[in-house]
Amino acid sequence: MLTRKQLELLDFIRVRMDADGVPPSFDEMKEALDLRSKSGIHRLITALEERGFIRRLAHRARAIEIVRLPEAMERPGFSPRVIPGNRVAPPAPPRSALAAEPVNATELPVMGRIAAGVPIEAISQISHHILVPGSMLSGKGQHYALEVKGDSMIEAGINDGDIVVIREQITAENGDIVVALVDDAEATLKRFRRRGNTIALEAANPAYDTRVYPDHMVKVQGRLVGLIRSY
Repeated sequence: MLTRKQLELLDFIRVRMDADGVPPSFDEMKEALDLRSKSGIHRLITALEERGFIRRLAHRARAIEIVRLPEAMERPGFSPRVIPGNRVAPPAPPRSALAAEPVNATELPVMGRIAAGVPIEAISQISHHILVPGSMLSGKGQHYALEVKGDSMIEAGINDGDIVVIREQITAENGDIVVALVDDAEATLKRFRRRGNTIALEAANPAYDTRVYPDHMVKVQGRLVGLIRSY
């Protein structure tokens, strides 16, 4: 698992290489991550190299090669993108680019807690707001966030206390992780499966049973598009 700064640096290197064909300098990395010295960048680069995400090429200036990316950065959509921390912003661009290209971040309302276990009472009151990278938001619809309670989705990488980012929608494909409102009273975070005239809400933890309801009892409130983790 990468730390927030390691993930920010890897994403900054990826974006610059996609745009310019060459990795950024250590000074540019230091400014982008708002670090006081290049020694912090050296430590982050070393950690990324040790974990197999980048490779440094000997005897070449600014020679950094991305070997692989975390799965969440490679495959957007259904699989949640995980960003550590309580308040999240994308890597800052170099200062020279600030005037031309503003940081793409969006503040979302956190609508209380959602059960990743047995359903709990639906919550619709805003408890606070959280800043998320614009790249985490999928499509043009409205988004909101919920705090996860319980461990029934732990094998999908969703832990108790995580913040899930949800795109509002009323339909879902089989296999989507959704916020489901059961009988207009209880909300839960589960994997969606339609079976004829019934809907199965599947946990990602063998300790929890799959719950099956008549389709008229289940309303999809949104689909999972991102995840924010605190350590």
